[in-house]
Amino acid sequence: MKTIILSVLLFIITCKLYSQKVYSVNHDYQADVKVFVTKNDYQADLLVYKVKHDYQAKENKGLWFFTKNNYQAQKKVYFTKYDYQADLKIYFVDHDYQARWKNNEKKHLLF
Repeated sequence: MKTIILSVLLFIITCKLYSQKVYSVNHDYQADVKVFVTKNDYQADLLVYKVKHDYQAKENKGLWFFTKNNYQAQKKVYFTKYDYQADLKIYFVDHDYQARWKNNEKKHLLF
């Protein structure tokens, strides 16, 4: 019984750690990650799809849910004006199946 409870708790914690609930901050010093939105998908490190509900933001796959409050988010992001200011370059896609990492070396930024 203890094993089952421990397994369930571990699963819940793991899901929370990998979910992509983000909050957009107003200043770069408030952010965990500085992000630049590219004009073309080939320029991006990550293709992002904005989901409508928080439960849809699963794992580190580029499915982002923007929270209303910063305490609800796992990551705080700041959108930069120039690409050289950013830690991560993203491109917003139209469909959830298009969301994915193009540069796996930057994946650690959202863990």
